[in-house]
Amino acid sequence: MFSNFIYFLAALVIYTTSELFDKPSGFDPGAVGFCLASTALFALVCSLYFKRLSVLGRALPAQEIDRRVNTAVSRLSISALVLFAVNIYGFRVNHLLSGVAIFQWVPTLGALLFLGLFLFYLILIWNFAYQIQKRFFTDSLTKKNFILSNVAFCLPAMLPWCCLSLLADCLRLLPFEGLNRFLNSMAGEVIYILFFVIAVSVFGPVLIQRLWGCRPLAPGVDRQRIEKTCQMAGLKYREILVWNLFGGGMITAGVMGIVGRFRYILVTPALLACLDDDEIQGVILHEIGHVYHRHMLFYLFFFAGFIACNFVFFEPLMLTIYLINPLYDGAAFLGLSQDTVHAAITCLVLVGLFVFYFRFVFGLFMRHFERQADLHIFRYTESPSALISTFYKIASLSRQSIDKPNWHHFSIGRRIGFLEKCRMNPGLIQDHHRKVKKMIAGYVLAVGVLFFLGYSISYGGLNTSFNRFVVGKILSRQLEINPDNSDLYVQVGDFYYDARQYEQAIGAYENVLKIDPVNVHALNNLAWLLATCPDKAFRNAPRALALSRRAVDIQKAAYILDTYAEALYLNNYKPQALAAAKQALKMSTKRKQYYEDQVKRFSNYQTGS
Repeated sequence: MFSNFIYFLAALVIYTTSELFDKPSGFDPGAVGFCLASTALFALVCSLYFKRLSVLGRALPAQEIDRRVNTAVSRLSISALVLFAVNIYGFRVNHLLSGVAIFQWVPTLGALLFLGLFLFYLILIWNFAYQIQKRFFTDSLTKKNFILSNVAFCLPAMLPWCCLSLLADCLRLLPFEGLNRFLNSMAGEVIYILFFVIAVSVFGPVLIQRLWGCRPLAPGVDRQRIEKTCQMAGLKYREILVWNLFGGGMITAGVMGIVGRFRYILVTPALLACLDDDEIQGVILHEIGHVYHRHMLFYLFFFAGFIACNFVFFEPLMLTIYLINPLYDGAAFLGLSQDTVHAAITCLVLVGLFVFYFRFVFGLFMRHFERQADLHIFRYTESPSALISTFYKIASLSRQSIDKPNWHHFSIGRRIGFLEKCRMNPGLIQDHHRKVKKMIAGYVLAVGVLFFLGYSISYGGLNTSFNRFVVGKILSRQLEINPDNSDLYVQVGDFYYDARQYEQAIGAYENVLKIDPVNVHALNNLAWLLATCPDKAFRNAPRALALSRRAVDIQKAAYILDTYAEALYLNNYKPQALAAAKQALKMSTKRKQYYEDQVKRFSNYQTGS
């Protein structure tokens, strides 16, 4: 189930990064045709896949067929993600309704509509998987409830983004220009997102428990023993809820909420039915362990760390991707444009980083947090027998192998084994707690270093050096592809001049003039360099004057006349230099103060003061 969280979030990343591609012009019937045909084909594949498994399942043990079904669901879910990416990136179906006014005013509605396409792919998978998976649930679980349970479990993954985006759309529609300018600034975005994340993390459980259709656990023996356990552990909570997940047939429990006033304890009917008093206490102590060790707060921090690093590294990442020559060479061979390839690679990298982070980094912490919660039982008893017997019941009733791996928690067998080791050697308990603390400290240090590095590259001291490095590489590659493009040589010359590599700048400007002798930009900039270069070894008064005079003859503009004035003065034509400076001031529409200072400067030179 937790895998669906990643699939949904990955689909969200795919949709949001699709803005990197050029928008199509007009309505494309071919995109609609492909979307419908590919969806029909995907439904057929799902149907055939699970029909084949249904036939094989008659001769396979329950554990093996469960493993194969889960594998099939995972593979088809990944295929659905790929198909969704093809529709969004390749055929741009998300722009089919871009001309509709409501989607222009509230873009989030369009996003929800097309994210619904990915949800529909998952519904197709669940629809055909039900015929096999229903044997692992209670008889009362209908196909409709099975699908709705899957949908309801996934939706909280989209809830924060959905609320954040809708609120942002509404704020943009308000006639408050000052507020909109603030929200569009970096500080405004950070404060807005931070405020929203805190609000969702505190109040979100109230909405989620309603979304899942939870109801308060009725007074009775079950409620009394859970309340007694919470009282013993000093846990504050809002309510104990019955969690009818998949018809209530799953043996599981949960806790959600950072603040006690909005914290909920969730238990399924199957858990209450099959566990005795000690086992239920063990499960509740496990959930209390998550609260005690502040795991939900750390999960929030892990999300924030990913968002922060993504925020400061996004632009440097896009620029760096431009430097991957082999990929662009291969794209050129296939006839793809550079912009298309760059957008595609950027999207693939972002989605890949997202999946890697949550599947492996986030998953690593989840597994160790689950083990830490298991160990919480030792704070109240010397024996973990109640929790161990619960694990055996879960494995038996769910027909799963105790050695079945999972990305977000260790296998039941490994969890039981570690509890047994801790019973024999209590020192392992503190060893694990210290290990988790070191992992968290290492994560904080790594994120801090990455954020500082990304901030320095994007906004700080490394920004200029990084941009110069990337721009230089990009311009050099462009010149290799199109050596006769004079405009590129001009850009190279400007780049080298800003980098104070004057010899290379002169060479670039000279190359422009070989290709295009009347290029005003090159004539003017080379004249300026030869007349005003801080390194006097590169100054050339006669050449500067000749070039600037040619530039003035072609175009009389304030900045060109200013260069001409500098060249005249360097060649000791001081009255002419002053006249040119006055003409530049008269023609200027911007930077008036600069041109006035230039006139005063040449006037002072002329009077000798």
